[in-house]
Amino acid sequence: MSLILTRSVIRDLFAGGGGEGRGEAVEEVERAVGRAHRDLARGRAVLPAPPAMRQPAGDGAYLAMAAASAPDRLATVKLLADLPANRERGLPVQRSAVLAVDAETGACVALLDGAELTRIRTAAATAVATRALARADARTLGILGTGPLARAHVRALLPGRPYEHVLIWGRTPANAQALAQWITAELDVPAKVFADPRSVTEHADVLCTLTPSRDPLVHGAWLQAGQHINAVGAPPRPDHRELDTEAVLRCRIVVDAYDTARAKSGEVLIPLAEGALTEDAFRTELGSVLTGQAPGRTTDDELTLFNSVGVGLQDLAVARLLIDRAAERGVGLTVDLAG
Repeated sequence: MSLILTRSVIRDLFAGGGGEGRGEAVEEVERAVGRAHRDLARGRAVLPAPPAMRQPAGDGAYLAMAAASAPDRLATVKLLADLPANRERGLPVQRSAVLAVDAETGACVALLDGAELTRIRTAAATAVATRALARADARTLGILGTGPLARAHVRALLPGRPYEHVLIWGRTPANAQALAQWITAELDVPAKVFADPRSVTEHADVLCTLTPSRDPLVHGAWLQAGQHINAVGAPPRPDHRELDTEAVLRCRIVVDAYDTARAKSGEVLIPLAEGALTEDAFRTELGSVLTGQAPGRTTDDELTLFNSVGVGLQDLAVARLLIDRAAERGVGLTVDLAG
């Protein structure tokens, strides 16, 4: 039998249940994602670079994001459709679904909608990286972007952390104001809207870039000693980036997975094509930092960058969590695909 988890069911499972709070659910996702990266570093998981299939006409692309994990006993593939033309149709630019099979028998375990899963696991990976790389005395969080990914990130980063202020910029001022009001009301942290990305960048101890930008929003001249930057929002395309070359060169780079970054991340591929950096500059993976195979932050003045492309192993880890939660609570639709 196979379990089907819709977006609404996944949202409810992430929100907590059985007396459990949303904060505890978010922390559980963070632990699952961190463990997955440690498993990758220790050779207990497999994560190939995702192949990209381009449409014969137009600029649409499809990515097959695969992974397998011995501890989680799953193999998964998320088919991600990245369709810029959907914006004019009033539809989401990115859509995805995750297929999970039993790693031993190959039986289909579950089919999950990918939207909410992707947002939450992406924010969890940022939280894991920020714990590992940001200064312990970081007090100001900067957010560039105001969409659902921004809300997922503040939910993952703020509770239980010592942030005293959130600084926000968005292309639409009204959306930025709405996000600031939500943060203050929901999470009880003061939030302020700034008029441009530079002002947020210059004043943030931890900066998250969460926009689908093709051209850089953050410039190296704006960075301050000791900052940690999470570059998250750009689509997995080699010609999209949120940081310019100078910003990347000023930072010590940690990636979620080298093979994926080497294939899909404009953040490193554009400077690489320019001859401004070498592949060795972005070989350090998050899992290696978490297991102590590579150092995290080495000095208070160091600039660190987590280049988050998003990987299938994160999807797998959260799919495992959702499948187990759904079974415990008796939710989701069960079907016999072989019937």
